[in-house]
Amino acid sequence: MALSLGPTVSNSFARFAYALVLPAMRDDLALSFSLAGLLNTSNALGYLIGAILTRLLVQSWGNKVLFHRGMLLTVFAVLVTGWLRDVTALAVCRLLAGVGGAAVFICGGALAGNIVAQDPKWSTRCITIYFGGAGLGLLLSGVLIPWWLARYGVAAWPDVWWGMGGLSAGMTLLAAYAVNQIEEPTQALGSSYWPLRPMLPAFIAYSCFGLGYIVYMTFIVAWVKTQGASTATVILMWSALAIATLIAPLLWSAPLTHWRGGRAMASVMMTLGVGALLPVLPFSQAWLTPATIMSATLFGLGMFSVPASVSALIKQALPKPAWGAAMATFTIAFSLSQMVAPLLGGWVADMSGTLRSGLSFSAAVVLLGALIACLQRETRIG
Repeated sequence: MALSLGPTVSNSFARFAYALVLPAMRDDLALSFSLAGLLNTSNALGYLIGAILTRLLVQSWGNKVLFHRGMLLTVFAVLVTGWLRDVTALAVCRLLAGVGGAAVFICGGALAGNIVAQDPKWSTRCITIYFGGAGLGLLLSGVLIPWWLARYGVAAWPDVWWGMGGLSAGMTLLAAYAVNQIEEPTQALGSSYWPLRPMLPAFIAYSCFGLGYIVYMTFIVAWVKTQGASTATVILMWSALAIATLIAPLLWSAPLTHWRGGRAMASVMMTLGVGALLPVLPFSQAWLTPATIMSATLFGLGMFSVPASVSALIKQALPKPAWGAAMATFTIAFSLSQMVAPLLGGWVADMSGTLRSGLSFSAAVVLLGALIACLQRETRIG
């Protein structure tokens, strides 16, 4: 549970809370959708750089060292964001948050799988709990950020980043304590070599996930606001997403443990894709709030369970020394996909005058990835 504060900081605060702060930042800084998407593309570029660095350094530095340094870099980037107004400087800060966040997300997943590695059931459960930890940050940000901005106005967006930075600093201390109790996976016996080809369907499906989900998380708040959603609706939507993320480990732990091949990953991505599709369907105004909450619930059940399914698949297929490198390789493809998606989604929105087309595309890509995941067979290497 303490280790799961890593995704709370690296993903919920440093990455996804941006969608909640975005409307205020757009108004206060006069940002277009394209520039707003560019800031998230910078974060995704940083995530790619972080994944590549993790892939290169994990065997020599180890997962524990990279986790610690990634947390410190992420906290620094979140805090500094509140002092900036220049778009270029903000983009650099978002990039640094991505670099640190990637190291935390990848290495924490490898460490979670090694908490009780001798027990397959509990080992997989620890993985799902770790990735589900982002739900705490989503819940806190989903309740507090819209309320704060509604109370103090769009000019109060720097306060949000400073508040998240302070919380992140405290969570970093707790997560560091947890990391120090876990055995380093790269020190286990066995080879770190692993071939990609037997896991290619899961690799492609994960790329589809990266391309599809980030458009939803970047623009869904802006979209529902343009449809007339109130601040209360946004709080309910984000809270539903967060609570679903927290309970997702209860839903997916057994499938990830017992279902072979890509069946569990496909099921998770199908749930995610249906959730992404709901907001763009032509509901009447009376059905807007229920549809939005249902969408967020389904999306939350799948969002962090897709990385958990990949981590569980890697754990089942590969020896311990290869876990960090394999997860980093998957994350590189994931990062390449999500790096392009926000900028493309924002550009399409600017051209069409609506976010509906970009959100529809993201849902279609996730559903395609679910079909590809079905092709993944059970694999055991080494």
